Amino acid sequence: MNTAAPDRALRASWYDLPADCVDNYLAWAHGSYLPAVLKREGCLWAAHYVAVEKKQRPNWPRESTLKKCSDPAVPAGRQYIMIIGAADANVFGEPDWRKLDAALPESAQQMLALRQGEYVNVMVEAARVEGPAAKTYGDGMRPPPCIQFGNFNIDWRDEHDVLAWYANWRMPAVRDLPGVVRTRRLCSIAGWAKHGVFYEFTSLAMRNEHFLPHEDAHPDIKAYSDVMVQKLTHAPASSTLATRLWPPVAAN
Repeated sequence: MNTAAPDRALRASWYDLPADCVDNYLAWAHGSYLPAVLKREGCLWAAHYVAVEKKQRPNWPRESTLKKCSDPAVPAGRQYIMIIGAADANVFGEPDWRKLDAALPESAQQMLALRQGEYVNVMVEAARVEGPAAKTYGDGMRPPPCIQFGNFNIDWRDEHDVLAWYANWRMPAVRDLPGVVRTRRLCSIAGWAKHGVFYEFTSLAMRNEHFLPHEDAHPDIKAYSDVMVQKLTHAPASSTLATRLWPPVAAN
């Protein structure tokens, strides 16, 4: 565990875009908006991801049985996720980043208005493990080319059980998987979900090859994990498997 990691807070925004506006929006977001966000006081890094299509996401048996939030007031955007890293959650509240966005020029407001079903969560890091790929990862604090981001709630009576599951099994297990850069266990400051888990992989291929079967050799643990997963109620877009759009991923 790296308790000295400087980027202990994340602001994540999930949203959809109208199909006919995607190109213009991405050009603005990557060429203007995100470079400006990086200049905001306290911002350590920024990254933009696009959710992986189902055909690129091998069937994970648990995924079809995940309980999802049924509250219609909780936005359900899922195509894109913009994530900002900071030292602590106060960076996003003083000044309030919503007000910073609201003060942008009219042209920027028109672009921000294209986001549909936007859901925002501000989370702080409760625990972190680094994987084998951390030693050679060259992009610093910024998350790598592939992420899996789960955000969810748990009945308070089950929270100790789920804490023990992550601490004793899930995080130690993924710490040793090839292609894993980091895994962060998160707690919410703002947003519907109280809990989060943020997996960081060197590539989608490495995630699919190693993360999906990592419990197969441990049937007792796999059964235990099945029970724990059913205790979680996920946000509408959770969990998000996504690949990085910005900054661009360098070709090998």
